[in-house]
Amino acid sequence: MAFTTSKSYFWKGFRDGTPFIFVAIPFGTLFGVFATETGLNIVQTMAFTATVFAGAAQFAALQLLQENTPTAIILVSALAVNLRMAMYSASLTPYLGAAPMWQRAIAAYLTVDQSYACSIVQFEKEPDLTIPQRMAYFFGSVAPITPLWILATYMGAVLGTRIPESWALDFALPITFLAMIGPMMRTLPHVVASMVAILVSLLTVAIPYNLGLLIAGCAGMMAGAQAELMMERRKANA
Repeated sequence: MAFTTSKSYFWKGFRDGTPFIFVAIPFGTLFGVFATETGLNIVQTMAFTATVFAGAAQFAALQLLQENTPTAIILVSALAVNLRMAMYSASLTPYLGAAPMWQRAIAAYLTVDQSYACSIVQFEKEPDLTIPQRMAYFFGSVAPITPLWILATYMGAVLGTRIPESWALDFALPITFLAMIGPMMRTLPHVVASMVAILVSLLTVAIPYNLGLLIAGCAGMMAGAQAELMMERRKANA
């Protein structure tokens, strides 16, 4: 079936984003539980998840709060974890940059790992899509996730420690990233960046306040960029 209208692309994005609800629900629930364990009340927890809307950064900030980490390091760590959103935005700009300002503002808020992973694959697969079709697909891909993430966070905050550990909700975080990263490992720079980041993170695991992850992330980005430059030079000299 050919998808030719913006409405059709919205529902295509909705279908593509739906599988992520199976990790968004336990992930959000786990955040709600963790937030209440850290000492936040329900209002604070919901304000946190609604304004930040970035699961990995939220978990990183809460963990550091629990360890009585200095505020400056918490802020830097949360921003560093979310630096990938800047890269996501740069990657999506060629496809969505011509959209109206209000649409781009909403898209910026809703840019998460899942919406980016679905959208960039679709946009690269169909480069001739119109701006309305691209925006429709982007919003569709995040539509099933956003309300369930907030609802799951509320459920976790209300239930708190009454959720048994045997449910193993913490599986959601690694599963989410593995599901997104796997299909994106299509080029050598991607593989180099991920391998370097993994190696450096293992070597710096003893650094306090999880700062080793920041170092590993920077090292991975630098390695990936260098690998891409080397490939471009080889093509130019071929």
